[in-house]
Amino acid sequence: MSEASICITGASKGLGLALVRAFAASTGKKVLAVTRNPGVLKHALGSDYPSKKIEIVDADICTEQGRATIYDAAESNGGIGILIHNAGRLLFKAFKEIESAELEDVYRVNVFAPFLLTQKLLPLFKGAHIISISSVGGVEGSLKFGGLSAYSSSKAALNCLTEMWSEEFKETDHSFNCLALGSVETEMFKEAFPGVSAASTPEEMANYIVEFAKTAPSVMRGKIISLSKSNP
Repeated sequence: MSEASICITGASKGLGLALVRAFAASTGKKVLAVTRNPGVLKHALGSDYPSKKIEIVDADICTEQGRATIYDAAESNGGIGILIHNAGRLLFKAFKEIESAELEDVYRVNVFAPFLLTQKLLPLFKGAHIISISSVGGVEGSLKFGGLSAYSSSKAALNCLTEMWSEEFKETDHSFNCLALGSVETEMFKEAFPGVSAASTPEEMANYIVEFAKTAPSVMRGKIISLSKSNP
């Protein structure tokens, strides 16, 4: 794994928070925890922050200024060794009722922001492993659920984008992979499936992703991998 920093978006809660903790605990690399809610993240980290291993980056990945802020933080910490596109937007609403602004908001966070942030940070990649956090619902042929047309289709786009990155940068030492997650006990999952118990905790999934980030580049590139013990 590269000596450069680890950048995680959507870091203030759920899987993002678990990823920050897991990477900080298991590697000697600086973790750049990107969030629009730094106060929430500081409170959630509690005694784990301030820390020499974690730098909270107050930035909105959907804006040019936010992406510039992330760039500056990464540049100051030796570039990017691992980038995890974890931030996501859920919309649970019947297809016929979705308004254009709502659709655009979902795609802005789930597709456009990873696209543009990867473009921005590309000069700082150092043998980097870029992992996109997707959903089983965005995988072709998987079981689909009503009310998730915007969300699932945006994740399908993210899956394809990962494959395109891998193709365009196949002559480099950068690796691009996508993890399509099943049910993880997060606020987003509870919103989409109220009353349903998730099959995995954020901590269980984060521990897997840490090891995947370290080891996957030696055996795979451009893969869409479903991680699910159940459906949903």
